[in-house]
Parts: sequence; structure tokens; C-alpha cells
Amino acid sequence: MRLFKQLVPVAVVAFAGGAVVGAVQGSPLLTLLLGLGTAVLALFVYARVVRWSEKRAPAEVATRGASRALVRGALLGAALFTAVIVNLALVGGYRIDGLGSPAGAAGMFGFMAAAAVTEELLFRGILFRIAEERMGTWLALVLTGLLFGLSHLFNPHADLWGAVAVAIEAGGMLAAAYAATRTLWVPIGVHFGWNFAAAGIFSAEVSGNGATQGLLHGVTSGPALLTGGAFGPEASPYAVVAGLLLMAGFMWLARRRGTVVPFRRGTSATLTR
Repeated sequence: MRLFKQLVPVAVVAFAGGAVVGAVQGSPLLTLLLGLGTAVLALFVYARVVRWSEKRAPAEVATRGASRALVRGALLGAALFTAVIVNLALVGGYRIDGLGSPAGAAGMFGFMAAAAVTEELLFRGILFRIAEERMGTWLALVLTGLLFGLSHLFNPHADLWGAVAVAIEAGGMLAAAYAATRTLWVPIGVHFGWNFAAAGIFSAEVSGNGATQGLLHGVTSGPALLTGGAFGPEASPYAVVAGLLLMAGFMWLARRRGTVVPFRRGTSATLTR
């Protein structure tokens, strides 16, 4: 029941906010404002339902240290996607044909803020966190990573490989970020930085949602196996390798900090300290 009590209210905000933001994408200013508004509302609702259903303060979205963790995560996510683009460019899979649209980039800022916050609250804040209590960190990471990848099959130009790639490079990586830091601000930042760099800076397709208008007018070309095709660079092997490396780094950090929850047959798992 705890899962249901938290998932439904946050999902309602996510889907309603997504619909509203999607409806005004022709206006960058409205997309920016409504996207940021959706992100703030989703965080508020999540904090309230956690307090109500678990009778505790939601430390994973505490405001203390939030800005620093969010910025660090965003810089890390943006750097990671930039590395993917650089590798694609070196083999002729991506090129810049001039400047893009600053207004379009501003709209993408709001759109990606809403997406990053709502998806992290649903998949890492609720699904991963509660599953981890029952089955341990590794099983919860695999399960929620697969669910995260499968959820991207509903995107317009999605395919099975793209969903698998997202499950590996994002679902696992972002769960590992939460496991290592025990705050949602870092995975939210990484998620946002990755997506905004993709759409808001390099104008790349994001998870099969089609071309975007960012700060640079970028062109992806070459074999789909290398570039990700219509799904975008997230289905590139470069992105999968980058996500796996960061996931390994976060899990190493989680192990060092003693925040990996072990699997214990027949009983609820608890955090090792």
C-alpha cells in the first residue's frame, strides 16, 4: 500500500504536467515556466506523500545541500553526454552545422527539468527505494532498470535495443547514483544534465522523441548501430559504455560508504553501515 500511496499522486503530477508542457512546446517561454512548475510541484507532492505514508521526513529530497548536489550531478551528466558526442564526432557520426536556437534551448531546459524530476521521483525515489528495502540494492537496480528501459518503448521512434540501452546506461546508472549518495538530487542532476546536453545543446534525438532545437545545429549521420539511429545517441554503444562506467563508479562508491543493501532470503533487507 505504501508503494501505491506514493506512486499514484506523483504519477498524476507527472502525466498531467507532461501533457500540459507537451501542449505548449510551440512556446519556449511557456515550456520553460510550466516545465519548472511541474518539477517543483512533483517534488512538493513527493515530500508530502512520503511524510504521510512513512511518517518520516523525506531526507532524500532535503533542501540542505540540494543545490550543490544538483549542480554536481548536472555537470556530470552533461560531461558524460558530451563525451559520447565527441566520440561520435571523431568517427564521423556527428557534426555541427552552425548555431541553433537559444529560445529552443530555453524551452528544453524546462521540459527536461520536468522529465528528470518526475522520472527520478517515480523510478528511483519510489520504485527503487521501496524495492531495495525488500530485495537489496543489486536486485532492485536490475528490476527498476528494466522497468525504466521498458517505459521508453512507448516513445514515438523507440525500438527494443533503445529500451535495452536506456535500461543499462540510465536505469542502472541512476539507481547506482542514488545508492551511493542516498539523495535524489544527484540522480536528478545527472538525468537533467544528460538530457539537456543532448537536446538543449547538441540538438540530438532523445530516447526516440525526434529531433530537437538546441544551442547548436547538430547533424547525426552514419550507421544506426553506431549512432543510435532514430532513437538517438542514447542507443549508441558509446552511451552504453559511458553509462556502465559511471554505474560501476557509483557502485564502487556505495560499497566503500557501506550503503549497499544486501539481499537476505526470507526477510526485509536493511542498509549496512
